[in-house]
Amino acid sequence: MIRHRNATATHPVKTATLPSLRVEPDLRQAAESVLREGETLSSLIETALREAIQRRRLNEEFLARGLHARAQTQQGHATHPAAAVHAELQQRLDRRRKAVLG
Repeated sequence: MIRHRNATATHPVKTATLPSLRVEPDLRQAAESVLREGETLSSLIETALREAIQRRRLNEEFLARGLHARAQTQQGHATHPAAAVHAELQQRLDRRRKAVLG
């Protein structure tokens, strides 16, 4: 049984199922062809779903930060030209390389 991070030995969290997924035979064969040792098709699908959820959450957070930054800019908050930011980052990188590599 898969346990939720808040589950205890005396209070396990019940699992749920996902809807059946109908796919073309070629897609199923492709998925089966990349399974690693000991991996099941179900575990591959679960991993893919978890990764897709994480990507979407990160994307939503990224977009929210961008919209917030745009709103701040429209309200007159300070901005920095990309060339100046790139130059500052290059200087930091150069200093770090010099410190590490000599």
